[in-house]
Amino acid sequence: MSRVYNFSAGPAALPESVLKQAQEEMLDWHGAGMSVMEMSHRGKAFMSIAEEAEADLRELMAIPDDCKVLFLQGGASTQFAMVPLNLMGTTGKADYINIGSWSKKAIAEGRRYGEVNVLADTSADYTVPAAASLSFSPDAAYVHYTPNETIQGVEFPYVPETGELPLVADMSSTILSRPIDISKFGIIYAGAQKNVGPAGLTLVIVREDLIGKAPESCPAMLDYRIHADAGSMYNTPPTYSWYLAGLVFKWLKAQGGLEVMAVVNERKAESLYEVIDASDFYSNPVDPDCRSWMNVPFTLADSGLDSLFLDEAAVAGLVTLKGHRSVGGMRASIYNAMPEEGVQALIDFMKEFERKYG
Repeated sequence: MSRVYNFSAGPAALPESVLKQAQEEMLDWHGAGMSVMEMSHRGKAFMSIAEEAEADLRELMAIPDDCKVLFLQGGASTQFAMVPLNLMGTTGKADYINIGSWSKKAIAEGRRYGEVNVLADTSADYTVPAAASLSFSPDAAYVHYTPNETIQGVEFPYVPETGELPLVADMSSTILSRPIDISKFGIIYAGAQKNVGPAGLTLVIVREDLIGKAPESCPAMLDYRIHADAGSMYNTPPTYSWYLAGLVFKWLKAQGGLEVMAVVNERKAESLYEVIDASDFYSNPVDPDCRSWMNVPFTLADSGLDSLFLDEAAVAGLVTLKGHRSVGGMRASIYNAMPEEGVQALIDFMKEFERKYG
């Protein structure tokens, strides 16, 4: 069997060694005589898996003791509602920054629960607002932003300095790609299906002083306090996704941690942007200072060649390169699990395709 290089934005490629370990343990996890899929989430075997996964994630991200780590369901889209439900009630207002598609969705959901002030909107410009231009509302319950827009390939090159206001970040497509200072954030959330593991799991890192603020009317499943008190087991959690995420965390530690991943990820992105920028055949619309390490969109000078590009790329073992339907063109998502060899294979193909059709 020959595996392809999968550039999907999510669900995305997983490390091959993780998949092989999961395969080996599928029928019998560590002598338990059963698959992790079959285990009780409250049994000793799965509890050990869950505790080890959290411990490894805390080590990788240097998560302080004053933060809870929650392994939830519902994706980042559920967090679009969960954040305002839990935090906005303190003042009824929140600040949001709009740089693209997922920012817009978070804003729309936030408006269901209170007053949303959009501090800046650069969603049509493929850039982010200058840090000095952000003026936060003194009565905002929190400030929400999306550090990396998966669809547009736009990334914040800085973390907004919000002072005493809790900063909330949707890190679905950038979490674990590099070290971050957790102390700057009130809440970090991320759907797992890009850089963490398979779909079905959502990571939430929430500062303890922000827990317990949900109104009485908040559904139990959307209350951070309920999940924190229950150790993410208020209901049956996505056990297999949790287990696979734990394997990914161990894989990241074996690579040398997030410091090493940052070097590799920056190098992968720079090599791909370098080829695009050196060509008149390919182009990238994003402000060079705000280009994503994880999601690289590009267009061909002749869009009539798009289908041929995708077809020939697939024959070469390079798949899921079609851009999001809202923006068109191509998009190469090069998360942690994409090896440098995969990026080089794409670069070589792009050069050859340009030679043939440019």
